[in-house]
Amino acid sequence: MPNWRRHHVQFGLAILLGFALRLLFVLHAPRIAGDTLMYGDIAKNWMHHWVYGFADSPTGPVPTLIRLPGYPLFLAVCFRIFGDDQYNAVMLIQTLIDLGTCVLLWDLTRRLFGGRAAMVALWMAALCPFTANYVSAPLTETLTLATIAAAFYGLERWCEDGGGWNRWMWAIAGALTYSLLLRPEQGLLAAAVVPAMLWVVFKKTEGGISATAPVAAVALCMILPLVPWSLRNWHTFHVFEPLVPRDAVDPGELVPVGFNRWYRTWAIDFASTEDVYWNWNTSTIDIDDLPTRAFDTDEQYDRVNDLLNEYNQTSNATPKLESAFAALAKERIEDDPVRYYLALPLARLVNMMLRPRVEMMEIDLEWWRWRKHRAQTAFATAYAALDVVYLAAAAVGLWRWRRRKWDGYGVLAWSTAGFFLLRCGLLLTLDNSEPRYTLEFFPLLILWTAALFISEEKRQARRLS
Repeated sequence: MPNWRRHHVQFGLAILLGFALRLLFVLHAPRIAGDTLMYGDIAKNWMHHWVYGFADSPTGPVPTLIRLPGYPLFLAVCFRIFGDDQYNAVMLIQTLIDLGTCVLLWDLTRRLFGGRAAMVALWMAALCPFTANYVSAPLTETLTLATIAAAFYGLERWCEDGGGWNRWMWAIAGALTYSLLLRPEQGLLAAAVVPAMLWVVFKKTEGGISATAPVAAVALCMILPLVPWSLRNWHTFHVFEPLVPRDAVDPGELVPVGFNRWYRTWAIDFASTEDVYWNWNTSTIDIDDLPTRAFDTDEQYDRVNDLLNEYNQTSNATPKLESAFAALAKERIEDDPVRYYLALPLARLVNMMLRPRVEMMEIDLEWWRWRKHRAQTAFATAYAALDVVYLAAAAVGLWRWRRRKWDGYGVLAWSTAGFFLLRCGLLLTLDNSEPRYTLEFFPLLILWTAALFISEEKRQARRLS
C-alpha cells in the first residue's frame, strides 16, 4: 500500500475509533448534574427572559455573576437549535469539537515534528479516555481543551507566517478570548502565549511600537469582551468584578472563610472535596469522613465533633460556626505552618495529577479498597497507570524538545511549559482537590510526547533553520 494511502487509512481509523469511544461515554456514562444544570439554567433564563441568572424565585429569574458567560452562551445556541435541555445534542456537538481538537493537535505536531509524530499525537488524542470522558458531561472542559489547542496552533502558524499582521493573530485572539470567557483561570493561557508573541516580534524585528502592534491587538481583543461583563456586574450588583468571585458566591451571600481555611489545614484528596467541602452549607457532614490528619489532638477531635453536630441540625453555616472553625484553623496553622503553606498544597497538586481520572464514572471514591470492590479497584488502578504513562512520556519528550530546539523559533516549547507551570502555581492555591483541574494539561502532554517521534527529515530541517 502506498505511504499516502496508508496515512489516510490510519488517520480515518483514529478519528473513527475516537468517535466510537466518545459515543460510548455519551450513551453509557452521561453526567447531567451539578454544574451542568447550573449552566443550563443560566442559558435558558438568558435566552428566554434576558436575565443572566437562576430561576429560583417565584417573581422571576435572579441575576448571578458566579459563572462567566462563555459556556452558557454555547448552551443557549444549542438549546435554540435543538430545544431546551437537549443535552444529548450538546454532548454530540462536544464530541465533534473534541475530535476537532485531536485534528488540531495532529496538524500542529505534523508541522513541528513530521508525519510519524503527528500520527502518534492523533492516536493519543483520539483514544485518550480522560478527555473523551468529558464530552459526556456538558461542562466547560471540552471547549477549554479546544481553545488551548487552537491558541498554540495559531501561535505556531503565526510564527511561521512571519509574526506580524496576519490572519493567525486573529485566530490566537479568538482562542484566548473565548477561553477566558469559559473559565477565569484561562487568563494564564494568555500569560503564556502573549509574552511568547512578544519574544518572536523582538527576535525577528528591531522592536518598536509598530512591531508590537499585532501583539497589542491580540491582548486588546481578549480584554474587550470583559468590559460589558464588568459593566453589567457593576450595574446589577454594584461591584467591580471583571471575571468571577474566587469563592463563586454572589454579592451578599456568606463566604465560608473560616471553614475553608480549616479545611485547607488537612485536605488532600478528591474524596474529602466531595464528602466535606461541597457539603458545607448544603448537606450534613459525617465526622467519620474526615481523615485522622484533620485532628492534631483528641481535644481538636472533640471540638470538631461538637461543631459538626451543631451544624448537622440545620445544615446551615452560621457566623458562630464560621468563627469557631477559623479559630481551629489558626491554631493548626500556628502549630505547623510548613504543613499548611507547603506540604498540603503540594500534596493536593500531586493528588490532582496522579489520582485515577474516574470522577465522572460510577467508581467508589475510595477506589483503592480491593476487598470492597475488586473490579473497580483494578479499573481505577489501570486508569492511574495510564495517566502516569502520559505524564512520564511527556516529561521526556519536553526535555528532548527543549534541548534540541526543534521548533524553529524555540518559542512553542517554552510557551507550553510556561502555561503548565503557571497553572500548577494556581492549583497550589486552591482549597479543593479535583482531578478535572489538571485535564487542561493533556493537549500539552500529547504534544510533548510526540516530540519523541520526530522524523529525520524534520530533524534535519530544524537544525538547518
